[in-house]
Amino acid sequence: MDEARPPAFRRTGNSLSSTALSTPRYFVLFNPAAGRGRGARRKARYLKLLSVALGEFDYEVSKEPGDLERLTRRALDSDYQRIVAVGGDGTWSLVANEIINSGRTDVSLGLLPAGTGCDFGKSLGIVYRHLDKAVAALCSPDTRFIDVGRVDGRHFLNVFGCGFDIAVIDDASRFTRLKGDLLYQYCAVRQLFRFPGVEMTIDCDQLRSDSGRRLMLVVANGRYFGGSFDIAPESSLTDGYLDLVSINDASPFGRMKIFSDVGAGRHKDGEKVQMKAVKSVSIGFESPPRYELDGEVYQSEEKIITIDCVPAAIRVHSVF
Repeated sequence: MDEARPPAFRRTGNSLSSTALSTPRYFVLFNPAAGRGRGARRKARYLKLLSVALGEFDYEVSKEPGDLERLTRRALDSDYQRIVAVGGDGTWSLVANEIINSGRTDVSLGLLPAGTGCDFGKSLGIVYRHLDKAVAALCSPDTRFIDVGRVDGRHFLNVFGCGFDIAVIDDASRFTRLKGDLLYQYCAVRQLFRFPGVEMTIDCDQLRSDSGRRLMLVVANGRYFGGSFDIAPESSLTDGYLDLVSINDASPFGRMKIFSDVGAGRHKDGEKVQMKAVKSVSIGFESPPRYELDGEVYQSEEKIITIDCVPAAIRVHSVF
């Protein structure tokens, strides 16, 4: 017996417009769990905006872990040329990873914000307060290839992080009332006085075997991190490099000064901060660490992690 065909994607919009133009075909993927339910609340508004802007498009809603990846693969197999992810950094990263792994350089990724941080979108001009521009960017034929990072076989759009940011993410998961940038800022202040720091050794062409106790280490592709911090102000999405930001540990009040400087963009010249543009960097730990890629936390199986830049890995829609 032949295998049953998967159900068709949901369709909305003006079919006459889409049929007449025939290309490109859009698939929109909603993550209702993004932003602690913000994705579900924004769905109706986005369907209305997208129907006006795109005409006809197909869409689906993720329901359980693994759906984002599975539905993206289905969209790729169904030959959609533009895949739009509605969610936050984690949603965007998971969808992007599937597109990159497919090798489909003809497929472009569109991003619409509905998550908690949505930090990566800021590097592309995609922010909540200008949703009209974000939607308009999906209609433009102008796209650009951007770099991504890669670690343990996974790709990330925005940042790799370990140390303090893991403590903040864990802390934020315990709160239900605070949301968005305010949630991460509040948890960051709490962890300034609680996080013990972490021993690590950094090894790259520009910084050979530098060992010590660190507050945090970020390897950034995008500029923004942690809700509002301009962690890598000189980063570029198209230069073939990632930006290593290493912050040595300090006393609680020293940490407060560091993050005050980060918030004001003054950390670049701080005595506790090292910043390097790297193509690849290896980080050694005393035991296999937990780390985050675009807000999603993973457990490494190794004590040494290598992060590489993958140049021009994916085509994206951008406001600027």
